[in-house]
Amino acid sequence: MLMKTQDRMPVLFIGHGSPMNAIGDNEFSRAWREIGRTVPEPRAILCISAHWESRGTAVTAMDEPRTIHDFYGFPRELNEMQYPAPGSRDLVDLVRRTVKSKDVSEDMGWGLDHGSWSVLCRMYPDASIPVVQLSLNRDLKNLDHYQLGQELQPLRDEGIMILGSGNMVHNLRLATWVDAGYDWAIQYDADLKGWIQSGDHDPVVHYERHGERAQLSVNSEEHYLPLLYTLGAGMPGDEVKFFNERVIMGAISMRGFVLG
Repeated sequence: MLMKTQDRMPVLFIGHGSPMNAIGDNEFSRAWREIGRTVPEPRAILCISAHWESRGTAVTAMDEPRTIHDFYGFPRELNEMQYPAPGSRDLVDLVRRTVKSKDVSEDMGWGLDHGSWSVLCRMYPDASIPVVQLSLNRDLKNLDHYQLGQELQPLRDEGIMILGSGNMVHNLRLATWVDAGYDWAIQYDADLKGWIQSGDHDPVVHYERHGERAQLSVNSEEHYLPLLYTLGAGMPGDEVKFFNERVIMGAISMRGFVLG
């Protein structure tokens, strides 16, 4: 059973990038490990990953979510990796009670995709903290996703960490092996940082208003939408702390941040 905590949990967004970050020792995985050491330890984690899209809103409801290897062409070591974090019936029930605007169904078939476990295995390698995933309902508009994040705010006072996992700038079609960013990717990443720092979330939600650099940066929305949940779950008085402030492969922003 989840016990109430007096400490309000932070909310996170992590740019997860390549699944290889789960096994590679690099600046990104080291930053995630440091986040796990420095933020208060949650009683459970609600993760919104870019890699679970659905019709309707759902949460994983199994006691032992499977580790999903939703990628191809990677080393055997990565494909054999397991992250055996338990699920949480209490968190499932809490989410379903807390969200009033949507019917939240219980899913028994998904599990933890690499948007969740490739990050969490660095933050909490012993896999002892329960994890529930919340799906991206592709029937919703961007503002709906943000407002659903707002509905989740009370979970922070119940010891729940809300974690969005995607990439602010993500265009695999234009990705390159050069370890630098296109000008438009760097500029939109900087735009997002400025809006987030100032607490101005409207331009983040309505990215389509910002011309070509935004359209190129959000080539497909699934990696962007978890950001809207993180911002929606933010609360007055939260401080923002950025990490992994780099654009790589031309068009992938690894930027993450903590609100709390």
